[in-house]
Amino acid sequence: MQERNQTLNKHALVTGGAGFIGSHVVDLLLERGYEVTVLDNLLPQVHADADRDAEGWPTYLDRRAKRIKGDILDAEVFESSLRGVTHLVHLAASVGVGQSMTNIVEYCRNNVMTAAVVLETLSQRPHTVERMVVASSMSIYGEGAYKLPSTGALVAPPLREHAALAARQWELSLGGEQLIPVATAEEKPLQPASIYAINKRDHEEMFLAVGRALQIPTVALRLFNVYGSRQALSNPYTGVAAIFISRLLNDQRPLVFEDGEQQRDFVHVQDIANAFFTVLESDAAVWDAFNIGSGKPVTIAHMAVTLNKFLDKNIEAEFLGRYRVGDIRHCFPDISKAERTFGWRPQRSFDEGMKELIAWVSQTKAPPVDRSQTSMAELETNKLLV
Repeated sequence: MQERNQTLNKHALVTGGAGFIGSHVVDLLLERGYEVTVLDNLLPQVHADADRDAEGWPTYLDRRAKRIKGDILDAEVFESSLRGVTHLVHLAASVGVGQSMTNIVEYCRNNVMTAAVVLETLSQRPHTVERMVVASSMSIYGEGAYKLPSTGALVAPPLREHAALAARQWELSLGGEQLIPVATAEEKPLQPASIYAINKRDHEEMFLAVGRALQIPTVALRLFNVYGSRQALSNPYTGVAAIFISRLLNDQRPLVFEDGEQQRDFVHVQDIANAFFTVLESDAAVWDAFNIGSGKPVTIAHMAVTLNKFLDKNIEAEFLGRYRVGDIRHCFPDISKAERTFGWRPQRSFDEGMKELIAWVSQTKAPPVDRSQTSMAELETNKLLV
């Protein structure tokens, strides 16, 4: 039921647009001449510690964006927010691997059912949407790609077994050989290891399937570990960089699961915003998923050392030697597909991005509240620590 009107100015609806990633996407779209509407329910877990205006919106959100406070699960709210919209960016979601394993109904409602409302509205109601981008996640891969040292053959190993983790055998093996982690391409089979990851897999596939059926070019961006200014530093379920910073600023040791040698990809939020903008601007008729990361793996231990240095602290990380259910060992992306298709490449190095994050933290009015012990207690209570 799509009503296309090529004479319309570009008007983007950003769900979750008041959040960490969404607000940076909003900034860039406004800078590049888009009209922007933000739809956000202003979830307290995300926004409780932010500086907010009288209506509850974070003060960093550009005033030029039209604001709608509401829940996507209210189909009438979502439908009304679509008026005149040509480009849809869907970022609204509950985020947190560990929390998703306890708040299962909440995560499925906020992640999968919201996607269902968005897509059913587009399929049943008149609209002017011409292009969609949905935020997916690297978590849907489960373990990343590996190779056998003896042959160099690429393998997609099963998830680690409980017995091996209980014995503190962190690395993956196959046929008696310890596997070597390599960059993960989009073709790798998906093995989501948490409710959040399952939600994101469903979320992605729903958008691609319905987008294709409605002939609305649709792209899912599989975001790796995003960090940068406006991250919720007091949310213990957010990214590891923010959690570590919160601990360090409270003169507490960063808590590191396993041995800290897990490899991840940390990508700056402004590179993420640019990826969304680049895809929205493309004329390619695409229904596909793309990795978005820095392309350079970093260990969690190195992350802790780097933040210590940039914060002028001398606080060593505490290596817990324990496994958090839902975590994987290594995963970092091959980002060549996004470059081939859209010409997108990340621009900020790890050190540059971390310095930007630290500079922003230094300007915040109040120090972050460290809630790591709360989240750890929840994991213990629900038997999600091995």
